[in-house]
Amino acid sequence: MTSQIPQPPDGPTRARAGADDRRDRSRPEPPPPLRVPVADSHCHLDIADGPDGSWLSAEDAIARAAAVGVPHIVQIGCDLPGARWAVEAADRYPALLAGVALHPNEVPVLAAAGELDAALAEIDRLAGASPRVRAIGETGLDHFRTSEEGWKVQEDGFRAHIELAKRHDKALVIHDRDAHADVLRVLAEEGSPDRVLMHCFSGDADMARECVRRGYYLSFAGTVTFKNAASLREALATVPLGRVLVETDAPYLTPSPYRGRPNASYLIPLTVRHMAEVKGVDEADLCTAIAAATNEVFGSW
Repeated sequence: MTSQIPQPPDGPTRARAGADDRRDRSRPEPPPPLRVPVADSHCHLDIADGPDGSWLSAEDAIARAAAVGVPHIVQIGCDLPGARWAVEAADRYPALLAGVALHPNEVPVLAAAGELDAALAEIDRLAGASPRVRAIGETGLDHFRTSEEGWKVQEDGFRAHIELAKRHDKALVIHDRDAHADVLRVLAEEGSPDRVLMHCFSGDADMARECVRRGYYLSFAGTVTFKNAASLREALATVPLGRVLVETDAPYLTPSPYRGRPNASYLIPLTVRHMAEVKGVDEADLCTAIAAATNEVFGSW
């Protein structure tokens, strides 16, 4: 494609929060390709992945991913600049689909500034701006970075996003950090959209079983490869293949053995192969199931 992707919002890059100059930030070598292609169901191509502001361009990220059997990526916008960028990128690149939302930690900030209603109206507009927008998300609750004083308005924002997903017939992509019970409660109270995806699933086996019982899909990121993630692997083991997706959440959550280094969609095979070991299934069988589940959530590319 000859047209150029627009630069990420706020200049050449947006900085990665919490980047540390003392860590090894070199980009890992690509793993061997997957035999059956899968999609990265959650990525942030617009966020810089190094303390020096380095950025793997959309074109480069897409090409590297395709070379290892990851030809498709869902680009997630978490604020208004990011959501606008996600729609523009998905319209320009056939490899991308878009999700648009206000991140749970963004909602209280906008509310305090008196800008939440206008921002939600813009997300509503963006949700219908292109057939390449397939998701409302990431939305949900975050009780880790938002203090208790902000939980009520965060929950109100979550409810508004659920309504958008149902009205626009989009998948709902859930961010859930330290708020498992409340996320499930709000979804039950509001009524879930037809397609709910628990992004970067972080619950235990009991929560995984409850999500499956409700018909939700669960996406696993590089965290499932971490040494201290035994409970997450136990959760993965309980989930039927037809409900499993894979993601990077890049530039975050780089899978082992490269934890702490820049993440990108081309590292998906590392997570997939670890997931196959946990599930006790052949890599190709897992990839086939992941590809089918991804299409059920987001539709075809």
